[in-house]
Amino acid sequence: MKHCKDCEPAQEIHAIAYLSVVLGWIDQPFFNLMEHLFKHTSEELADKITLPFFNLMVYLRLGRFSFAPDEHDTWRTKCFWEEAMRRGVKMKEFHLGPIKDGFVAEYGGKTIIFDGLPRPGLKESPALKWMDNKGIMKEKFKKEGLPVAEGAVAWNKSQALSIFSHLQKPKNSVITKPNLGSRSRHTMIHINTKEDLIIGFEKAKKLSPLVVIEEELRGYLFRGTLIGGKLRGVVKRDQPEVVGDGIHTLRELMEEENKRLERKGPIFHKIIIDKETEIELKRENITMDDIPTKDRIVTFSQKTSRGCGGTTTEVTEITHPENVKMLEHVASFLNDPLVGVDFIMEDITKSWKEEQHCGIIECNSLPFIDLHHYPLFGKRKNIAGFLWDLVMPESKIN
Repeated sequence: MKHCKDCEPAQEIHAIAYLSVVLGWIDQPFFNLMEHLFKHTSEELADKITLPFFNLMVYLRLGRFSFAPDEHDTWRTKCFWEEAMRRGVKMKEFHLGPIKDGFVAEYGGKTIIFDGLPRPGLKESPALKWMDNKGIMKEKFKKEGLPVAEGAVAWNKSQALSIFSHLQKPKNSVITKPNLGSRSRHTMIHINTKEDLIIGFEKAKKLSPLVVIEEELRGYLFRGTLIGGKLRGVVKRDQPEVVGDGIHTLRELMEEENKRLERKGPIFHKIIIDKETEIELKRENITMDDIPTKDRIVTFSQKTSRGCGGTTTEVTEITHPENVKMLEHVASFLNDPLVGVDFIMEDITKSWKEEQHCGIIECNSLPFIDLHHYPLFGKRKNIAGFLWDLVMPESKIN
């Protein structure tokens, strides 16, 4: 697979990603029918079917179980599995060729089967069908009075340009991103011209037939994770950046930052200089040999991922009560016990109502809870523990 800079930190096969969206549309009537036919089928019955299937595949040597996390598992899986081991919950992961992330967990005679992360209860929230769809989410949240960026979804360039013209105002940039997808893949920000809008549209179109064009909100990116309707963690996600001191060059500041032990991996990585960095620095009107003024923040990339040199700071304790209330409103509206909410605002210690250009940018039904477990700055939050308390309260450690 050819490496794609726009897919970092996790590579995606463009054709497969695009096709999966299209097939999702085609398959939806079938799955709706199946859901109607089996709407009274309990989760326990589904588990009784799934586990024998796993065992049969293993018996036929078509599949296998692993009994501990390995280097191929995500950090989300690792932190959740480590918490299970700490509690005495026995977990195993089912593999069928390249397909994985199917788990079986046992504790005190109780067995649960889940994909990625578990959800408690016998019925799935209807919101699971649309919470990952940025366009639908935007419309529903707007009607609910939740803060979102102005914008819409475009199928073709003509629609994209029309939305752009409607949104564009003096000093108000626009952002493009795939309607479905995560981890900021193929997202482009700081768009102010029609030429850049087309570049961003075509970039997002590689992963999704529909592209979101919306106003660029102002502030920092935060992730709030809600378990059982309660906000359990908020982490601030920063782009790879340094702060000027008025003495050292940008290159010297970067080299000093890269000496940080945590940047040696495997979670956080060094800041690098590439073509994307050169474009970003040009936009900020600075070179590597310039001396940034004291307290000036210089960013090296539009992305916030840890793999690109981004950092995280746990900020739960300083989150304003109104922001907590707003995020818990999201969980209540979605009626789902597990959701990650990405939102942008300038100051997490102040109410979102005081800001004009803050808002929710996306929701995640399978959130990366490891962001809270392994922050670069701040005190870690045991989100896996909160989730285990919800799905297997018997395992709770007092």
